[in-house]
Amino acid sequence: MWALLEQKELMRAHLSGVRQGYRGRLVLDGLDLALGPGVTALLGPNGAGKTTLMRTLATVQPPIEGTVTIGDTVVSDERTARRVRRQIGYLPQAFGWDPGMRVGDFVEYAAWLREIPARDCPRAVEEALRHVDLVDRRRDRLSRLSGGMRRRAGIAWAVVGAPGLVILDEPTAGLDPRQRLQFRRIVTGLPDTTVLLSTHLIDDVAAACDRVVVLHGGRLRFDGSVADMEARACDGLPGHTPLERAYMELLPEEERTL
Repeated sequence: MWALLEQKELMRAHLSGVRQGYRGRLVLDGLDLALGPGVTALLGPNGAGKTTLMRTLATVQPPIEGTVTIGDTVVSDERTARRVRRQIGYLPQAFGWDPGMRVGDFVEYAAWLREIPARDCPRAVEEALRHVDLVDRRRDRLSRLSGGMRRRAGIAWAVVGAPGLVILDEPTAGLDPRQRLQFRRIVTGLPDTTVLLSTHLIDDVAAACDRVVVLHGGRLRFDGSVADMEARACDGLPGHTPLERAYMELLPEEERTL
């Protein structure tokens, strides 16, 4: 499936005592989180700190306090951050794109940023486009794509070259049901990859994830397997799955919405 995985090393990531915020407002408060191979869902209401956590893990913004470790590297300055970014595929919820850029060039640019060797670049781009079903649109300009197709191009950006750590912030936003099923096949088909997936769609969690992390108020409310979270569900909240009930029960009553 992913030919470039032949010499891939397992990637782990660790946040320890991380405090993070903006303009004097604390968003993450002493967060400890260890991630390893597999797909981890990141759940939480708006304002819980999910995007801030992902930006910190992606080394976009250094923490106010605490340490970020990617693989064996403690990210202590911009030099170490640049080094580990080669191994990180990060797709923000609102990612930038040049409307005049062609799809293939967009993904190739991601490969160049990740310092994939020139001899491997065409194959890496081809594989990434094939897994999001955009091979036949590679010469189309991004401005000509639908919102869902641009989101799929963004996923190709994140996974090109099979990085060891993939961080996806609301990647299924704007995708139709068929495209969401395709996305699930993509993330579950990334062997030996550490994937952190932020989503509001609980059925995506049940179908594609091994582990669930629930964040609220900048602190962890739950960290465990999907099965362990389902087992926490109490009776009540009719019309919802056990996973949905367990998630809502972790939140204050006024925030129990999906």
